[in-house]
Amino acid sequence: MPDKKINGSTPLTVGLERTYPERSRGSRRVKAVLFDLGDTLLNFGKVKPTWLFIAGARASYDFLKNLGQPVGNFKYHCWRNLIRLHLRCWLGSIFGRDFDTLALLKKVGMKKGIELDEQQWRHMAWLWYEPLSKIAQVEPKIKETLISLKKLGLKLGIVSNTCVNGCSLEKHLKELGILDFFTVRLYSYEFAFRKPSARIFKIAADRIGELSENILFVGDRINIDINPAVKAGMRAVLKAAYTNEGKKPPKGAWKINQLSELPALIEKINAEIGYSG
Repeated sequence: MPDKKINGSTPLTVGLERTYPERSRGSRRVKAVLFDLGDTLLNFGKVKPTWLFIAGARASYDFLKNLGQPVGNFKYHCWRNLIRLHLRCWLGSIFGRDFDTLALLKKVGMKKGIELDEQQWRHMAWLWYEPLSKIAQVEPKIKETLISLKKLGLKLGIVSNTCVNGCSLEKHLKELGILDFFTVRLYSYEFAFRKPSARIFKIAADRIGELSENILFVGDRINIDINPAVKAGMRAVLKAAYTNEGKKPPKGAWKINQLSELPALIEKINAEIGYSG
């Protein structure tokens, strides 16, 4: 029997596959995975910020002093950077945006008369971050997990709220041998907003080249990662961490203990919507 028309318009009772072939059965399969960084890909746990700051201050101070830069005494170097850091963090919490630590280091240093080339500035930024990198842990089989995800034909990316410059983060990821798995990398200091803003999720979807409904977001914070990802139309997985200890994932999301559980979970999701391979 032919499809009926309403007010002479085109048929409204045609099947979904016929009207929207791109949204036919299996079209909502997972095609890309976006990861949060801290306590998701990199497990920092509960850190002692004072110790980390002092260690970074000492390493950067020694570096500048060896170059003959007008760095002053260590206490002054430490307090000057600490005050600036606290001020920027306070402003960031008010306006909901992060700042670039490399740009801040340059601004503070140049006012003091420090002159470095770009490579030296980046190295100094790394010296501030390095103590934190040393306490970070990754899962023993993280490479195997990422390889498995790639074999499923998935695109991989990172969306992180951070004030650490990408040059330091990517040096760390490269040392771990996992940087090249992530073709898309978004760091919040590059934008005038950060998670949970819907804008950063939309930009991530655009850059990775998939519809939100075809993206799985993996993070450790329910209010910053999981809820906004689901609201943006993505699927979401809560990665077990101290930040969500004892908490259940919200409706529409899953929870895993290890990232190594992801390949099987994604295969299950795709199979349940009628997609295989």
